[in-house]
Amino acid sequence: MYTKSCLSNEDAHTIMAACKAEAEKNKWKVTIAIVDEAGYPLLLERLDGASLPSIDIARGKARAAALARTTTKNLEDTVKERPALLTFPDRIPVQGGVPIVYKGECVGGIGVSGVKSTEDEQIALAGSKALV
Repeated sequence: MYTKSCLSNEDAHTIMAACKAEAEKNKWKVTIAIVDEAGYPLLLERLDGASLPSIDIARGKARAAALARTTTKNLEDTVKERPALLTFPDRIPVQGGVPIVYKGECVGGIGVSGVKSTEDEQIALAGSKALV
């Protein structure tokens, strides 16, 4: 029988705290979404001043990162060579989503939206490093 790690509610809050600390340190108004390995929401926060569309974009980035088991930046780069990948379901090929990897396994995803894509990813990466 195969045993797999999964994110707990406490894990999601730990990741969110790290993401929020990075965003607040830089005074970035963003939405942060954390999903499980299947892309289902665990936690979402829209920081004060973040735009309304950032909610759906952050959720989409998190889901895409979890399901593809790669960063949305990688998806963005791949689409440049293979535009047909845009037709795949649940793919948002825009930088700012990262998978959550624990002990070599993808256990979820983090998506951030609201500032430049590179800054969105910076926030998500801060969260992904919160679980050791």
